[in-house]
Amino acid sequence: MGRLRAAVRHCLLPLCFGLLAGPAQAGADGGVRDIAIGVFAYQGEQAATLDWAPVTHFLNARLPGYRFHLEHFDADSLRSAIRDRRVDLVITNPGYYVAMEYEFGLSRIATLDSPQALSPERATGSALIVRSDRGDLHGFEDLRGQRLAAIAPDAFGGYLLVVREMLAQGIDAESRLKEVRFLGVPMMQIVEAVQRGEVDAGVVRSCFLEQAAARGEIDLGAFRVLADRRGGAGPEAGFRCGLSTPLYPDWPIAVTRSADRGLSKQVAQALLAMPGGESGMAWTVPADYQPVRDLYRELRTGPYAYLRDITPAGLLRRYWPALLVLGLVLTAWGVHTVRVEHLVQRRTAELRASLRARDEAEARVRSHQEQMEHLSRLSILGELSGSLAHEINQPLTTIGNYARSLLRRQADGRLTEAAVVEACGEIDSEAERAGGIMRRIRDFARKRTAVREPVDMPALIDGTRKLIEGMLLQAPPIVCESNLPPGCEVLADAPQIQQVLLNLMKNAIDAGRDLPPGRQGVEVRLDLADKRLVVQVADRGCGLSPEQQAHLFEPFFTTKPDGLGLGLPICKTIIEAHGGRLWAQSNVPSGMCFSFSLPCHAVSN
Repeated sequence: MGRLRAAVRHCLLPLCFGLLAGPAQAGADGGVRDIAIGVFAYQGEQAATLDWAPVTHFLNARLPGYRFHLEHFDADSLRSAIRDRRVDLVITNPGYYVAMEYEFGLSRIATLDSPQALSPERATGSALIVRSDRGDLHGFEDLRGQRLAAIAPDAFGGYLLVVREMLAQGIDAESRLKEVRFLGVPMMQIVEAVQRGEVDAGVVRSCFLEQAAARGEIDLGAFRVLADRRGGAGPEAGFRCGLSTPLYPDWPIAVTRSADRGLSKQVAQALLAMPGGESGMAWTVPADYQPVRDLYRELRTGPYAYLRDITPAGLLRRYWPALLVLGLVLTAWGVHTVRVEHLVQRRTAELRASLRARDEAEARVRSHQEQMEHLSRLSILGELSGSLAHEINQPLTTIGNYARSLLRRQADGRLTEAAVVEACGEIDSEAERAGGIMRRIRDFARKRTAVREPVDMPALIDGTRKLIEGMLLQAPPIVCESNLPPGCEVLADAPQIQQVLLNLMKNAIDAGRDLPPGRQGVEVRLDLADKRLVVQVADRGCGLSPEQQAHLFEPFFTTKPDGLGLGLPICKTIIEAHGGRLWAQSNVPSGMCFSFSLPCHAVSN
């Protein structure tokens, strides 16, 4: 019977309103303008025609200059129709209106005032329905792990209202539900899926279940609404239909950008004057749809879908190619950094090992150099050892003679106090002479660590001269001439510089050994030139050829039959280690002059 009454109403209403619109239709050939009203047909074309035919017939009767007709769409095709300017007016649910207002610039001119609504601002909600025999489902928390049916991901009353309520109770539909199945329009498919047990629950528009039952399409007792708000004390109390969510504004009618202002004004005035009557199609001034915008913002969908891109998951979805490239670059950079760090550590270790090896090599070189210097000094002493025995024997013989003289005088009774004093003085003098010779030889020959300190060069040269004269038999004269200012000193290791002086003086003495006594002398001269102390050791021997001078400081090169060729290279190394220079040149009129320079440490006037 319900279906029969619905069919009769569907047939009679267009006829009745057609009679009222007779004059407008008759004047269609006289320039009547055709106006298309796009309707979101969430229950199918037949239901949409039955629901909204009173509006078109009323407008045709009220505005004879226009011919209004309905065009039925789903959500996607309605967007295409608005985009292509195939409709002038749009009737849709609050959610799609807000989305299309943002997308296409729709402007609402009136809001539906339904008799079953509490008010135009509290008229639309969602009902979460289950079968009556599902005793395990009572509230939203029981939906965890269950299957849910809905119209579409962007359906306002058919999905989003329930999603927001689930989120308010700490349930994420995408992760907590076992499955969300989107069946599309008409909405009766959701009711049938719940009835057949294909899903555990379904989302339908508020009052849809009651309207379907009134039409005889379903048995209302076979279903139950979860978390029904009608019995509470909240804003939804007294609502006529089963309700699981808060209420939102009713459906609006809006004009597109392609509609002229005159049409918008006439349609708005006509709808506001439309009586509710039996059809229930009363309209009021546009309601506030801000709660719908708040819902979209909270869910980050519709006009606020861009907010999803701000979240890590949204950014990942939108920019995953760039993030992938960035990840690869960061990975490569990390690998490169680790590799570079590894190479740096390895090469640092190699450098440290190289530095240790260099330090060890330098230590060995210094040790060998000290050893060679020591051996060089011992070699010089070995060359002088023949004369050394004679020089030491002289004071010892003198000491013995004085001692025997005292004994003889004692035996003859001629020992006087003056003779004892004279003999003891001579014995002490000769003993001091022998001790000085041995002390200088011991200091020169001992192995020691180099220590640099201020050195008085004239005093060092005089001590070296005495050392040679004490070791050599019939040593030639060594003349020292100093042109240094008072207090002129060098910072050096005195024994090493003495070794250089002793080597150069010994070579000069050897160069004049076979010459007449007048040419056997050695001249030592000290000068100050450009803040450097210059020492010259000259002989009057036969000199050296240019070829010999070119190899003079090379190791193992020697002009002596029994020489090792190490003295001058060692001297050169010692002088250069002190920041100086050692060189040789021919002497005028004959012989050689060996010179070395050292930086001055202090000069006092």
